[in-house]
Amino acid sequence: VQLQAFGGGLVQAGGYLRRSCEASGRSFSSDAMGWFRQAPGKEREFAAAISRNGGSTYYSDSVQGRFTISRDNAKNTVYLQMSKLKPEDTAVYYCAAARSGSSYLWVGRRVGEYAYWGQGTEFTVSS
Repeated sequence: VQLQAFGGGLVQAGGYLRRSCEASGRSFSSDAMGWFRQAPGKEREFAAAISRNGGSTYYSDSVQGRFTISRDNAKNTVYLQMSKLKPEDTAVYYCAAARSGSSYLWVGRRVGEYAYWGQGTEFTVSS
C-alpha cells in the first residue's frame, strides 16, 4: 500500500489545519489508520488512530480535545483535523496503515503495529 499525505507548512499558534492522507494499492477499508508525529530530537509518537470502519477512535493525551481523526473509505482517505494548535505540535507528521484483521473496531497505538507508512510532512506552529 502507498500512502500520500497532504497538508502541512506553517500555522500560527491557536490556529487550525486539516491534513489528509490518501491510500492506494490495497483495500483501504481493511486497515486501521493512524497519525504519528516526530519532533526534532525525539522519538516518533502516537497522535491519533481510527478503526477500519471509523467506529472507534483513540487519541494521545497531548492532542485529545484538539485533534479529530476521521476517514472516508469511499475516497481511500484519512483526515486529521487539528485545532487550538500549540508550538509543541511542531513535528514531522506521518500517516500509517495497520492490518486490523477481522476486527472493525480495533485501533493501533504503537509504531510497531503499523505496517505501512507515508512520507513524513513537516508542520510548524509559530508562537
